[in-house]
Amino acid sequence: MASGEEDGTLEETNNKKRAKGAIVTAWLTFYNIAMTAGWLVLAISMARYYLQKGSHKGLYKHIARTLKCFQTFALLEVGHCAIGIVRTSVIVTGVQVCSRIFMVWFITNSIRQIQNEESVILFLVVWTATEITRYSFYTFNLIHHLPYFIKWARYNMFIIMYPLGVVGELLTINAALPYVRRSGMFSLRLPNKYNVSFDYYYFLIIVMLSYIPLFPQLYFHMLRQRRRVLHGEVIVEKDE
Repeated sequence: MASGEEDGTLEETNNKKRAKGAIVTAWLTFYNIAMTAGWLVLAISMARYYLQKGSHKGLYKHIARTLKCFQTFALLEVGHCAIGIVRTSVIVTGVQVCSRIFMVWFITNSIRQIQNEESVILFLVVWTATEITRYSFYTFNLIHHLPYFIKWARYNMFIIMYPLGVVGELLTINAALPYVRRSGMFSLRLPNKYNVSFDYYYFLIIVMLSYIPLFPQLYFHMLRQRRRVLHGEVIVEKDE
């Protein structure tokens, strides 16, 4: 029979776990609500701009600050996985988040000549629709009131949206290549004091080629998630 002291220690431990769980849930709920709101603001801003101007020209510049803000905040998701408050692969989350941040900061934001490309609008629309669905899914899931249509959208929209987003990203990088080659941006030529050479043009080509092995892995990962969730198995993810 456990002593009173042992019972007290066990109860204290359980209370600490419950308190920690409540704090984690509160933080994740706040985070996902904030991110849902941010991407909704982005969607409304894009729609209003297009309705007012009748063109996508200048749209990226109009929404760039909001986009950079909320897409960069997504780095917190990698931290969530790393410290274990979200049970999702750090590698999968890191690849998804970092690839988007790279697209925003080191491609579209850095090369102004491509900001009016239709491919930029393509991946922006795809990202926005996907993120509104994804973050609202996590929010409702955390508060245990998940509408079926959001659950359905989360695990069906990506079938079309994911490939469209990849096409937009690849076309945008391809459009950037001539400007990168002419300007030599982000490149390091020999000789230099570091005695190393780096060519951003060829780096971007390698990035494009990396989609060949990475896209199927991430896409089939989502298909496996879809099969598990839509066939009635327990949802284990809170964030991704």
